[in-house]
Order: sequence, then structure tokens, then C-alpha cells
Amino acid sequence: MTDLDVEHKGMAQAAARLWSSRWLLAAGVVAVLSAFAFANISAYVLVPALLLLLVAAMLPAAGLRQSGENAAAIEAIGLQRLSGEYLAAAVADPLIIFDRAATIVHANAAAFAAFGGIAPGLSLPLKFRAPEMQTLLDSVLSGTIASDVVDYTEKLPVERAYRVSASSVGHGTDLYVLVFKDQSETRRIDRMRADFIANASHELRTPLASIAGFIETLRGPARNDPAARDQFLQIMQNQTGRMARLIDDLLSLSRLEMKPYLKPGTEVDLRQTVDSVIDSLAPLARENGVVIERDFAKGPLDVPGDRDELFQVFENLLENACKYGQSGGRVVVSIAPADDGSEPGIDVTIRDFGPGIPEEHIPRITERFYRIDVETSRTQKGTGLGLSIVKHILTRHNARLTIKSEVGKGAAFSVHLPTH
Repeated sequence: MTDLDVEHKGMAQAAARLWSSRWLLAAGVVAVLSAFAFANISAYVLVPALLLLLVAAMLPAAGLRQSGENAAAIEAIGLQRLSGEYLAAAVADPLIIFDRAATIVHANAAAFAAFGGIAPGLSLPLKFRAPEMQTLLDSVLSGTIASDVVDYTEKLPVERAYRVSASSVGHGTDLYVLVFKDQSETRRIDRMRADFIANASHELRTPLASIAGFIETLRGPARNDPAARDQFLQIMQNQTGRMARLIDDLLSLSRLEMKPYLKPGTEVDLRQTVDSVIDSLAPLARENGVVIERDFAKGPLDVPGDRDELFQVFENLLENACKYGQSGGRVVVSIAPADDGSEPGIDVTIRDFGPGIPEEHIPRITERFYRIDVETSRTQKGTGLGLSIVKHILTRHNARLTIKSEVGKGAAFSVHLPTH
């Protein structure tokens, strides 16, 4: 650094100190000028006093520097008082501190809750016998690497997937730490996504294969057979309709998942909405030999929500009742204020008297593409997504779906909608 650079740096520092002390300097100047004006101080005294103020303002702020050093020292003392136990307790993930002999020194509460049966003095290789955990411990304890990460699955009491990281603590402490990051929910979502893609691909591939086969037949053996041509074209039309319904349902699910929360909307008249659904499905009911009966309570039946989405909910539920409960000959649609003592609301129940749903299927029938009877569902032109759409819409409305069924006596789907 040249003498000129040093000079410039010194001038910059002096200017910075002068600026940081500008208010104190201004107050001193005012005080000196006031003394000169009112106390008859000589001008020979005034000029040196002002120069002294200026020099004092440019001097390094030793007191401030000292104050900063004191604050840093206090902070360091505070950190030293924090024991490893306190720091481990502040970590939400399971954390285990161990020594060079792979013996547990300390485990936080999350580790006890996740694994149980761990205590200081326990050998980690005996607790975690999976090969990947043994390799992780060996690599860190050998000193070949400072830290490492592996995937580990704990089987009991319930299966949980973890991303486990191991690293040394500081330098020369002979202590190491294991941190378990729970990946179970991420893995579950990944499996759901993979299953969804596989199911959607299968549902689209089946009608496409059928259409391709009939096209090949029409261009070959059935080229000059009018009766076969008409039959095959009708089947192809049905298959394209099935694909169109599936795509429409997939798009509906996508839109619902992109906006999971419903904005405050208008009041929806459930009486008018359900009446519209019944009228729109009257031809389907007649086709299946089903009579739709109404049982609506008197008085206002309004709830906050989106009318089009609620229409879709009741349309899906009533359509299923007409298709799968047609053997019962009738479907009862009732609307009444909730009387279960919970939050104020209105219950809409669609009950059929068909074969019913076996109890083991009820918890899963709102899953995407889940079918109780695959062939029956496809015969009834079902996509396997209707109840999943219903569940998503009701979640957006802070509502809930209750399903009650007894084999041979039909099924009842009840929608509870809050009134505020």
C-alpha cells in the first residue's frame, strides 16, 4: 500500500468518525457560540475551542469499541454456559451424541420418543443393527470423513424412514452426533404420486388399446361388414367417452389441489342446489329403474361456499347411489340441520338400498382409483376419481363426509357443511 493510499484511508476514517459524531459536534458548537455571544468570551478563546471540538469528534470512539468488545465477551460467556444437553433438547429431530467407542453419551427427548430403549452407555451398533447404520458409524469413527449421510428405515413400532447424518463435534472432543430427519411423509407422497401415475396410465391405456384394435379390424376383416362396423364404432365411441370423463376428472383434481383453500364466497341455497342435481340425474335414475325421494327440512338451508363445487359433490354422490344401489329401487335424499351436538351446520344425506359396502373398504373408497369391484365400476362408466374429488371439495369447504353401510342394506353418504 502506497503512502497516498494510507493517507486516503486515514482521511476516510476521519470523515467517518466526524459523521458519526455530527450531532455531538453540533451541540458543542452551539454551546461555544452561545458562550461567546452571551458571556463576552474573547474571539481568541472561541477559535481554539471550536478546533478542539472538531479534533475530539475525529478521534476514534474508544468507548464504543470497548462497549462492543464487552458485548461480544458477554455473548461468548452465555454460549459457554449452554451445555450440549440444552442444545440437543432444542433440536426437534431425534439426536444422539456418542463417543469414539460408539457408546451413547446423550439422546434428546425426540430420540427417546422415536426409538425408545436408549440410554447413556448403550452401544449404538447394538441398537441400530442395519448394515447402512454400521457403515455410517464406521466411516465417521475411523476419521476418513468428517460427516456422512445414509437412508435408514426403522421397522418398529411403526415403519418410519429417516435420512441420518453423522458428524464429529468440534475438534479434539472425541464426540460425534447422529441426527435423524424423518422422511416418512415425503416417501408416502412419492409413493402416492407414483401410484397415481401408474393408475392413470393404466386407465388411459385400456381404452386406447381397445380403440386401436377395433381400428385395425375395421381396416381389415370388417372393412365390408356394415353390421360389425356399426358395432365397433359404437364401442369406440364409448371408449373415447370413458377417456374424456377420466381426463375431465383428472383436471378437476388438479384444479382443486392447486387451490386447497376456499376464499370467502356467497351463500349457497342447498335446497335449490340439491333439487337441481336431482333434476339433472332424473334420466339416469329412470334408466336404472331408481326412484329418487326428497326429505328436506323446512326453513332456510343456506351455507357459505361455492355452488358449482357443491353441485359437483352431490352430483357424484347421487350418481353413485343410482348406479350402484339400483337393486334397491329407490334413493332417499335428505337435508336437515345437524343434530349431533357439534358445530352448527346442515347435513345432506344420500341413502341407497342396494348391496351396501363391506366395512373393510369404507376407509379407502375416497382414495384415487380405489374400486370395490373393478368390473362393476367400469361397466357403470366410473373413473375411480369421483369420491376423491368429493373429498377435496369438502376439505376446501371445511366440511366432512361420513359413510355408513351394512352389506345387503345399502349405504348412506352424509355431508356435514358448517353454516359459518
